[in-house]
Amino acid sequence: MNSAERPPCQGITLDAADRALVEGVLARQLRPLAKTITLVESQREDHKLRARAVLEALLPASGGAVRIGISGVPGVGKSTFIEALGLYLIAQGHRIAVLAVDPSSTLTGGSILGDKTRMELLSRETAAFIRPSPSAGSLGGVAEKTRETMLVCEAAGFDVIIVETVGVGQSETAVAGMTDMFCLLQLPNAGDDLQAMKKGIVELADLIVVNKADIDPAAATRAKAQLQTALHLLRPASPNWSPPVLTLSALQKEGVEAFWRTVGEYCDIMRRSGEFDGRRRNQALAWMWELIDAGLRSRFRGDGQVREALPRLAAAVQAGETTPAAAALTLLGYLG
Repeated sequence: MNSAERPPCQGITLDAADRALVEGVLARQLRPLAKTITLVESQREDHKLRARAVLEALLPASGGAVRIGISGVPGVGKSTFIEALGLYLIAQGHRIAVLAVDPSSTLTGGSILGDKTRMELLSRETAAFIRPSPSAGSLGGVAEKTRETMLVCEAAGFDVIIVETVGVGQSETAVAGMTDMFCLLQLPNAGDDLQAMKKGIVELADLIVVNKADIDPAAATRAKAQLQTALHLLRPASPNWSPPVLTLSALQKEGVEAFWRTVGEYCDIMRRSGEFDGRRRNQALAWMWELIDAGLRSRFRGDGQVREALPRLAAAVQAGETTPAAAALTLLGYLG
């Protein structure tokens, strides 16, 4: 059954306020959508319970979008590219949601959240929804609630979901575990940037794009050839798809159509092979285990005996009076 045909809210008990949120999201209203995402992102325990019920109610209406992850070095033009792609897709009749993750300060915890400013034209479109979120210390270049936010946006009828990561590095790979296609943006004349990223993130890429090709076409061509050579040395993540390398200019809106055509080819091949649905099933299972790990950590820190003993044992570890392993075993022992 298509996700749009499945009945929502079966077996879910919601109060009037949360029922209004669910109905508003399903009616494609932006205000209830934004309020629902805020609820999902909240750290309050009562909000977490409400968010869980709302997400369960919206789940049958989710899953119908193409999920694309976008990552790249700072300055590669991720926001410009996403805006150009979004405007092109809207002209083709699509509705696009952009989940942009901004890095949080390790000192103040604050984030700029300036993606709507960087995508000024796209933010004016009624068929687009841009949601900046702080990384808030989450690893992997995405925010803690990015997966849940994707489901909410899909339930609101957005058929293309783009997740923009905070940057690129060996830890900025979590987006590949929550999207259908992971796209890595690269610069011409990047020099050793490919080596600096190391092969971890390149191995996960389903598509590599050399942006800003208009600045130096010859350099873009060389970068494309170098990346193609590097990819030949790596084992593809899928036996049915060899990651291509494209050149484009997001600023000039050149190559965007070819990019989207490649996305379509990828999705068609992966669906025919069964990998598309299999990947989503595996992602959902991995997500469950991540939530279990997070829940266990939360319960551990909330245990009364742990809270009482933790300062003493932590001080003993720092003073060299006991080993970290012994302290950890003692604390875990309180949980039975």
